[in-house]
Amino acid sequence: MNQRLNKIVLAYSGGLDTSVILRWLQDTYGCEVVTFTADLGQGEELAPARAKAEAMGVKEIYVEDLREDFATDFVFPMFRANAVYEGEYLLGTSIARPLIAKRLVEIAAETGADAVSHGATGKGNDQVRFELGAYALNPDISVVAPWRLWDLGSREKLVAYAAEHGIPIEAEREGGSPFSMDANLLHISYEGGPLEDPWTEPPEEMWRWSVSPQSAPDEPTEIELAFDGGDITAIDGKPLSPAAVLAELNRIGGANGIGRLDLVENRYVGMKSRGCYETPGGAIMLKAHRAMESLTLDREAAHLKDELMPRYAQLIYNGYWWSPERQMLQTAIDHSQQRVNGTVRLKLYRGNITVTGRQSDDSLFDEAVVTFEEDQGAYRQADAEGFIRLHALRLRTLAQRGRTLAQRGRTLAQRAGPS
Repeated sequence: MNQRLNKIVLAYSGGLDTSVILRWLQDTYGCEVVTFTADLGQGEELAPARAKAEAMGVKEIYVEDLREDFATDFVFPMFRANAVYEGEYLLGTSIARPLIAKRLVEIAAETGADAVSHGATGKGNDQVRFELGAYALNPDISVVAPWRLWDLGSREKLVAYAAEHGIPIEAEREGGSPFSMDANLLHISYEGGPLEDPWTEPPEEMWRWSVSPQSAPDEPTEIELAFDGGDITAIDGKPLSPAAVLAELNRIGGANGIGRLDLVENRYVGMKSRGCYETPGGAIMLKAHRAMESLTLDREAAHLKDELMPRYAQLIYNGYWWSPERQMLQTAIDHSQQRVNGTVRLKLYRGNITVTGRQSDDSLFDEAVVTFEEDQGAYRQADAEGFIRLHALRLRTLAQRGRTLAQRGRTLAQRAGPS
């Protein structure tokens, strides 16, 4: 901590952790701190964050509504890839970090700061995501990660530090949440508290966005989603912006018990972590997008996308959004989406999403070819015999070779006679 810094831009929520970090940075480095608070759709009032920053002597305060940027430039491109980490996680926290890193670096340039800071702990993935993003966008930037530097290793120590330094923090509500939560327009996550035991069932009162499937309506909800270039542009015929699409699908999905997940995942830093997630809108988007692709995407292009997807998802999870390999994959994925246009009809019922129809002017589905009725020459069934014989050639060769070896073994055994 001997590094001399002129000015630091802090990713600031206004909560206990980042309020303590703000004062700690001011005292430790003796320099001006700029605060940056982003509205990514977490559903919290951001005015208190500005007021707290002002009360702590901050002169340059950035509070920005980035919901459309988040949905348009990060969430929607990710969903074109059908990205899922370890088969289940829809990357709700991961995909928010590159946008925050981008704005931290941009604000540092605007304000003449030579460092950025964040409140991620030294055990988690977010420190990696923030810092890889910052260095990719400005290789000369300095990063201050207080959780890796100070000795305030518990909530009790943070509260004591806040009291000692006159830091305004809200008193915890009686019976407040024991969970560490992170929310944005795509999801809300829960970690810590009773969830640290993987055998403990999440309490029903933990969930914020969705009703339980058992409590969902007894009648299904049917919706139609319009796609253009792989992105949802309208719900039930009503055009909506990307952020509005996410918000509306969260509302509809949550009301039908959609999008809950209880997961033990492998963190990039090497440990296993148990977390619970609510991603109602994302779950609907993924199901609908795959349905639209099933109708409009060429077979080999679709299969190649599925092969690339785990690598793409891992890049986002591990913090490599700004890497050349992710950008290269994105170019290929976006190219594949040119004809992913049309409408998908879904039925939502008690935690389940069922595709009930899909249609597109760019459909590759040819009823004249696949019909079980008379196909009028669209497909010559006799051609399949040659196709099968060619593809069976290596299998027949292997079988014949195996038969020869088996016969040779029996002959040798007969010649040897009884032992």
